[in-house]
Amino acid sequence: MNLIERIKNIITNPKSEWEKINTEEQTLSAVITTYVVPLALLGAAATFIGYGFIGIDYGFFRMKGMEWGIKMAVVQVVSAVVGVIVTAYVVDALAPSFSSTKNINKSAQLVAYGYTPAFIGALLNIFPAIGWLGSLFGLYGVYLMYLGLGPLKNTPEDKKVIYLVVTIVVLIVVYAILGMILGTILGTRLSTGSIKVG
Repeated sequence: MNLIERIKNIITNPKSEWEKINTEEQTLSAVITTYVVPLALLGAAATFIGYGFIGIDYGFFRMKGMEWGIKMAVVQVVSAVVGVIVTAYVVDALAPSFSSTKNINKSAQLVAYGYTPAFIGALLNIFPAIGWLGSLFGLYGVYLMYLGLGPLKNTPEDKKVIYLVVTIVVLIVVYAILGMILGTILGTRLSTGSIKVG
């Protein structure tokens, strides 16, 4: 699998790319190491540059400097990798409830390749003031996952929307908890008092 080709094809021609992905035998760990980690590291590099050298103002607080760059880059990588793994397990655990095939490897493919727009959007963190726009790219990822549910999970058409909605609700909770944990550990939450005025 060529990384650039996969990114291009999943974004521009998702229906045929999902069919191709369905023929590939990839384990969860292979998907993480060959696709998720490289893209997460690109996003982390952009985040490091953005917060390390450009920075952003939050009211009276300024988030800028090497320490901030490193912390935010770590958050970027950990969130991406852990997010894909947790999402894959959630998607797989919910599969039988929606008459879908339970297969963690297919769930990992669905989630990792469905997250592609969000991974690309993370590159906007190179300019922290517009980094939030990258999150909007993830909305296209929801559509990509919708398209992938049929080929990869054999989800009936009438169950796809509710399957995605339930998955997203569960993930909002998971990501909120993950964000609080990482923010507390790394001191990247505004409420930790670790932001320096200046």
